[in-house]
Amino acid sequence: MIKNLARGLSALSLALIPLLSAPAAQAAPAPEVTTLADAVGLVKVTEEDRTGYTRSSFKHWNSGDDKSDGCHTRNEVLLAEAVVAPTVEDGCKLTGGTWVSYYDGQEVTSTGSLDIDHMVPLAEAWDSGASTWSAARREAYANDQGADVSLVAVTARTNRQKSDQDPADWMPPSPEAQCRYVGEWVATKLRWQLTADDRELEALKVYAEGPCEDSIVRYTPVA
Repeated sequence: MIKNLARGLSALSLALIPLLSAPAAQAAPAPEVTTLADAVGLVKVTEEDRTGYTRSSFKHWNSGDDKSDGCHTRNEVLLAEAVVAPTVEDGCKLTGGTWVSYYDGQEVTSTGSLDIDHMVPLAEAWDSGASTWSAARREAYANDQGADVSLVAVTARTNRQKSDQDPADWMPPSPEAQCRYVGEWVATKLRWQLTADDRELEALKVYAEGPCEDSIVRYTPVA
C-alpha cells in the first residue's frame, strides 16, 4: 500500500513550478538507510523514567499538515492510508472507505473501528527522552506526518492491546507484520532521537539478528 500518495503527488507538482522571484527551496534531506541490525545499534540505551507523564503533555490531534482542508491529524492519516478513499463531507466527516490494519491483517470499513496509533506510544516517548522536550516539540511528535511510519491506522482492538508497551512486551499478532513493525519502531526512535532501555534493546536485537535480519530501515532525523 502506498501511503501519502495524494500528498506526495501534490508536493511533486509544486516542486516542478519554477520559483522566479523567490530563493530556491532547500531540497528535503535524504533519509538515512541502513540494515535493521545496524539501526538497532544506533539507538542509545538508558533507563526509562515515567515521572510526570500525562497524555495531555502531547497536544493532539491538531489541525494537521494541511491547515486549509478542515481535517485534523487523525482524519488526514485516515485519508492518506485508505485503500478505498472515503467520501469527505462537511467538517471533514468521513463516510465509506476501506482500510487494512497491518497489525492483524484486518480489513476495516468503519472509521470508528480504527485508532491512529503512535508507533512509539506517547508514554514510551516520554520515558525515552520526550520528558525534556518543549511543548511544541511534543505536539510535533504527536502529530508527525513527516514520516510514513510515525502514525498508523490500525484496529482499535490491537492498538489498545498494545497500549504503551514496547516490543519487549507486545508485538503485532500477525507474524507477517512483525519485521515491518520492528523496523518502523526503530526508525521512529532514531527519527526523534529517543532512547531504549535494556529489555527493549535486547528484544529488538532478537528480531534484527534473527527473522528480520534482511530488513532495511529508513529514517530522517528531526532537528
